[in-house]
Amino acid sequence: MPAGHGLRSRTRDLFARGFRKRGTIHLSTYLRTYKIGQYVDIKVNGAVQKGMPHKFYHGRTGRVWNVTKRAIGVEVNKQVGHRIIRKRIHVRVEHVQPSRCNEEIKNRIRRNDELKAEAKARGEVISTKRQPEGPKPGFMVEGATLETVTPIPYDVVNDLKGGY
Repeated sequence: MPAGHGLRSRTRDLFARGFRKRGTIHLSTYLRTYKIGQYVDIKVNGAVQKGMPHKFYHGRTGRVWNVTKRAIGVEVNKQVGHRIIRKRIHVRVEHVQPSRCNEEIKNRIRRNDELKAEAKARGEVISTKRQPEGPKPGFMVEGATLETVTPIPYDVVNDLKGGY
C-alpha cells in the first residue's frame, strides 16, 4: 500500500512524548500568561489533540498576535517557493512555550545601561557597541630545532630487479 498523505502523516516520532515525560500536563502550562508581541516556540504536545498545529510549525518560533481563552495566535514565517509568507495560526497553550531567542539581547541591553550609568557617574563617555575579536597576538617559538629533509634519488636499476 502507498504511504498516506494525511495531516498527521510521518509524525510518529515527531509528536511522541519524550522519555519519562508522559502523564498529566503540569498546571504551569495553563497558568502561564502570554502577551502580544512575545516570542514563543511551537512545540506540539502529542497528549492533546485539540488545537494542534500542523507538523510544519513544530519547532518554529513566532510572535504572539492574539490571545484568546484557551489558545493564542502566533505569527510564523513560512517559505513558499521563492518568497517568505507571514502565516497567522491559532494554537492551544499546551503546544507553545515562551522562547528564549531574545534573552541574550535583553541581558546585553540591561548590562549596557548599567555600564552607561557608571560611566556617566565618572563623567566619561563609553561605547557599548560590540567589536570584532580581532587577530590573536603573535608569539615566538623557542627551543625548536630545524630539520632539513631531502628526497632520496630515484634508482631505476634497483627498482626493476624486485619484480612487478
